[in-house]
Amino acid sequence: MPRFSRRSFLHLTAAASAASAFRMMSEPMLAAAARRRGAPPGAVVIDSNENPLGPCQAAREAMATILPQGGRYQDNLTDELVNSFAKIEGLNPDYIHATVGSTPPLILSVLAFTSPERSYVTADPGFETGMRTAEQTGARVVKVPLTKAYAHDVKAMIAGGQDAGVFYICNPNNPTGTLTPRADIEYLVANKPKDSVVLVDEAYIHLSEAPNALDLVKAGKDVIVLRTFSKVYGMAGIRCGFLIARPDLAEKVLARGLNNFMPVTAVVAATASLKDPNLVPERRRINAGIRQQTFDWLSRNGYSFIASESNCFMVDTKRPGQEVRDAMAKENVMIGRIWPIMPTYVRITVGTQEEMAKFQSAFQKVMRA
Repeated sequence: MPRFSRRSFLHLTAAASAASAFRMMSEPMLAAAARRRGAPPGAVVIDSNENPLGPCQAAREAMATILPQGGRYQDNLTDELVNSFAKIEGLNPDYIHATVGSTPPLILSVLAFTSPERSYVTADPGFETGMRTAEQTGARVVKVPLTKAYAHDVKAMIAGGQDAGVFYICNPNNPTGTLTPRADIEYLVANKPKDSVVLVDEAYIHLSEAPNALDLVKAGKDVIVLRTFSKVYGMAGIRCGFLIARPDLAEKVLARGLNNFMPVTAVVAATASLKDPNLVPERRRINAGIRQQTFDWLSRNGYSFIASESNCFMVDTKRPGQEVRDAMAKENVMIGRIWPIMPTYVRITVGTQEEMAKFQSAFQKVMRA
């Protein structure tokens, strides 16, 4: 039998906890996948906040070029990606770590900083993965309702989380697509309990005009920022992102399993995307235009919705949202899931103009039935 040190045991324990958390994370994804398998060809799929535009042309060409070299580990490509992002954002490369999307670093950050003694504090409604992960650590989960403006209520979060290990801020928020003012995030960072971290998930930040939180990391604050190429860059199925944090904070996260080789296709696609200065503003413009057209249609037809600054929004169906979701599926339009705190609301992803026209037709039919 091999001899195990205490350090080896702790690594195995962390790996087991991470594996358990990943299994919990995958449950809603598997449910969504099963739901889609039942959809006929040509169904409108606006349920998972994906970007229907997909990767940009430069990213597609970069992936095609690198494929023959896919049998090799190539850390130099990851270094190029990190250095490109560091130069664009004015960051120290030591603060940036490439990751397979932003979900793994989210999970491992929660595992690193929460415990039975240190709670996880989040908005309600909010992205659920961190909550499920915290439950795996035995941490208390504090769900704080959004403000009347659908922002994170940071003062209530601080009041409810005096034992907090993590304060989670998704900005813009998922599922509401709404923003939390920069001043509120600064207040949270300045007034949170000692030794807790503020985990800022900026998966949707490029779809809004809001300032990001990277300067808080530069200033050495107890802040971890997550980024992904899944949304505005259209790489949800390719998986690439960043963990951005002070080295001592990042080390605690990386110790739980993120130190591994990145897929070369994802890395070169992300690098090519970063180098296109017009990609983000152009896609933000396209998304905002289609989103506003949809809002105008909803308003004209008397439907209540939450005005969003992201690629998703919520509509009040005035009856159990799951009923509407199921009825929409029968019309070959797949829409997003329901949050318990808002049972009559459904989340809608902004698709193409053609997809949103089909959504409008199906939604009108279902709501009038």
